[in-house]
Amino acid sequence: MTCLPLRVLILEDHAFQRSVAVSMFKQAGCREVFEACDGAQALAVLQEVGPVDIALCDLQMEGMDGLEFFRQLGAGGQVKSIIISSSLSADLRRAVHQIVSLLGLELLGDVGKPLHPQVLRELLDKHRNAVPVTPATAAPLQLASEEEVCEALVLEQIESWYQPKFNLHTGQVCGVEVLSRWLHPQRGVLSPAVYLPILEQHGQMDRLLFAQLEQALILQREAASRGFSLNMAFNLQTAQLAGSELTTSIRRILNRHGAPGCGLTFELTESGLLEAPATSLGNLVRLRMMGCRLSIDDFGAGFSSLQRLCQLPFNEIKLDAEFVRNLEHEPRCRAAISSTLALGDSLGMSVVIEGIETDAQRLHLMALGCIQGQGYWYARPMSGEDLLAWLQLQGESLSDS
Repeated sequence: MTCLPLRVLILEDHAFQRSVAVSMFKQAGCREVFEACDGAQALAVLQEVGPVDIALCDLQMEGMDGLEFFRQLGAGGQVKSIIISSSLSADLRRAVHQIVSLLGLELLGDVGKPLHPQVLRELLDKHRNAVPVTPATAAPLQLASEEEVCEALVLEQIESWYQPKFNLHTGQVCGVEVLSRWLHPQRGVLSPAVYLPILEQHGQMDRLLFAQLEQALILQREAASRGFSLNMAFNLQTAQLAGSELTTSIRRILNRHGAPGCGLTFELTESGLLEAPATSLGNLVRLRMMGCRLSIDDFGAGFSSLQRLCQLPFNEIKLDAEFVRNLEHEPRCRAAISSTLALGDSLGMSVVIEGIETDAQRLHLMALGCIQGQGYWYARPMSGEDLLAWLQLQGESLSDS
């Protein structure tokens, strides 16, 4: 038997189950195995023997429970990995997973009860084969000044980038979300994190939106000349929606390009819409009267009011990517996606699923009845020139299949 250079702490208040767990870890070859009957004793053991590699933890105990143990443990490095061993229901254990993550602890596994030798061996192999991650020291984000950002807008250095939305079943493009990147002459391609906070702080978000509209409508016309019909979706902040001149400016830009409003979608996050003032509601109605589509972005990430959702003139829901990340392992996420699809259908609203990164996720979503999606599995954001070339390749690929 290979001796594993692991130090393990067993936290279990049932004496027999604790002894069984200690025996299993020793039989698996672990060098040192310590034990405690509750969280307080476990903290005392760590104080005495020093850090351990793995802590197998029950959650419900007579003394200090597992949750309080995790809280006091924090991310101090006394325990490298946590294995949860509890007979609590699956939904409660999933909530504990979130607590462990929020506290900065690493969850190695959740084995339920009773503990099985084969499951334990698999977790020990997982721990042994894990590549140690040395946290990179991130350079502090260098925000641009207001003058630099305004100059970049004037010089058209902040360009529109595009991420396609697609039909999960056919692979065809349904439209694109319009994003932005700063093509800085010295610093290269800069993330919006460098300049969006400055634009927000100084009330300049409309300048960016109108610049994006100008660029996107030119691209939309070029794409149409090549046989591609693209709906362009723009992110709109709640504060912008309150502007009295917003819809007038958008209409003026559309008229200048001879473009119909039905080719545009405006995406707004649900937070901030629950108590929208009359001006904002008026602008929502005007945008719809112009033919534009309205989408609730990151749906499910805030605290939605279904009554408010029924009152506001939206015709699309974009479901937050967090639901997709946990789709394969969380039954409640699957239920939330199914419920949102049913809600959208009953309200006459289309549903777009964000954050699709793997084919397995796409197949799961198709089985649930999803039609439209967006994510890195299909395409990453790209420049307008790259989008036109990519559309051509996609069109050739679909025609060949």
